[in-house]
Amino acid sequence: MNSLNVNVNEAVCEALFASQLQPTDALTTQAVADAIGSTLRRLGPAGCASRMAQEFGDHPDAATDRMRWIRELTGDLCGCLFFTPAAPAPSGSTGDLLPVREAA
Repeated sequence: MNSLNVNVNEAVCEALFASQLQPTDALTTQAVADAIGSTLRRLGPAGCASRMAQEFGDHPDAATDRMRWIRELTGDLCGCLFFTPAAPAPSGSTGDLLPVREAA
């Protein structure tokens, strides 16, 4: 796994952590992708990381449980989460979707 994949996976987990998504929600692939996208647009990657760090400082037990749930969720959906690019793809690139994580 290269560093780009690790960074994307970390950003996805941090965005889900900072999102309003809960384990009791109807967890479709689309709902998860929407939660990731809207949270990243609202807070940005640094804002998501900051929110996560604050929760680990304020409520470490609850934050640990939430991150465990998010890691399980993203592991279950690893091959299903795809996002359309925000900007047009550069010429010469292939495909119009960006994978969140390489399929195993």
